[in-house]
Amino acid sequence: MKLTLIRSTLCVTVLAVAASGCADMNATQRGTATGAGVGAGLGALIGATTSGGGGGRTARGAVLGAAAGAVVGNIWSNRMEKQRQQMEQATRGTGVQVSQTADNRLKLEIPSDISFDTNRSDIKPNFRPILDRFAGTLQDNPATYVTIIGHTDSTGGDAINQPLSLDRAAHARDYLASRGVAPNRITVEGRAAREPIASNDDPAGRARNRRVEIYVSEPAPQG
Repeated sequence: MKLTLIRSTLCVTVLAVAASGCADMNATQRGTATGAGVGAGLGALIGATTSGGGGGRTARGAVLGAAAGAVVGNIWSNRMEKQRQQMEQATRGTGVQVSQTADNRLKLEIPSDISFDTNRSDIKPNFRPILDRFAGTLQDNPATYVTIIGHTDSTGGDAINQPLSLDRAAHARDYLASRGVAPNRITVEGRAAREPIASNDDPAGRARNRRVEIYVSEPAPQG
């Protein structure tokens, strides 16, 4: 019985992986389908080979494995990798940190000496070329969504820092919109001083905490 289940599961896995190569799927959808298929196969195999598993456990394993596989195979598509490389090249030597997060988002961390002056939300001139290049990569990858988060240091209190951090994010959004990025693709947040990445006890640490973080995600297709 277990051998039959394993053979069936492997067939489902192969079919799912083969389906992920369909011509009308984008890279994200192919990654999701592949991940889901492999996840389902592994989950069902575990369920089938676990002592006392039975068909019910196999089915549960397949469902859980598919869900996990869809997440794992989900979103770091070729387009996202290309966008990361483009932004790394565009920001090299500027102090902007470009990375891939654990949940498969592209992250740009822009320090205060590039983005905004102290207690100001106006975009500095040397921030504009970075946003120009970023806007171009967003237009090349229209399936993505953007979250811009503003941060401050701890001086001034939350009554000042919260609207300031939100204004910084909003100004970055408005600049991207002026470069052709649809505003409904962009979410803005202000975190004030609640998420420091350095100590606020010295000027260097406070400068690091005054920053803007931009996240780009390519969501899983809903079906």
